[in-house]
Amino acid sequence: MSAPIPPNNQNQPPYGYPPQPQYGYQQQPPYQQQPPYQQHPPYGQPPQAPRPSGPPPGRGRGAQGAITLVVIIAIFAGVGYWVWDYNTDPNGGKAKAEASQSARADEAKTHNPGIGDCVKVDDPHGDPVPTIVDCGSAEAEYRTGDKMYGAGQTCAAKYDYGIEYRTNRGSDYTWCFTKV
Repeated sequence: MSAPIPPNNQNQPPYGYPPQPQYGYQQQPPYQQQPPYQQHPPYGQPPQAPRPSGPPPGRGRGAQGAITLVVIIAIFAGVGYWVWDYNTDPNGGKAKAEASQSARADEAKTHNPGIGDCVKVDDPHGDPVPTIVDCGSAEAEYRTGDKMYGAGQTCAAKYDYGIEYRTNRGSDYTWCFTKV
């Protein structure tokens, strides 16, 4: 006689894999996570206790807030001092110095005529200074004809007036003018 064939159960995999408890096997316990790897101290040193997380003892939120407040006040004080120093320093401030430097540069442009500019000459026999003026104005005395670079230059006979400039930097030149 043959052994009876067990009924086919739809929920079981074929051939009884994985082994089922009904055949005498026990289910394995669920996987348990191992503790994280801990680094051991070098040989001869005692192990150290783990450090607690969180803020260090003695410093709470109040101390951190006070430090933040001090830093913010220092930043605002620094910016305020810079603005005061730049604009309203009793010694003139940097803004005033920059404005006067710009004004000096603009003033220097009025005393550096180009070829064809009309000028009036202040102090023509002492220390002459040409100042650019409008050619149609009554102040116009001369028209710039030439600018020659180098020391000891003399204007040609066609020019009525010449001014020789000597600078400390060695860039000497001579302006030559005709009457307007």
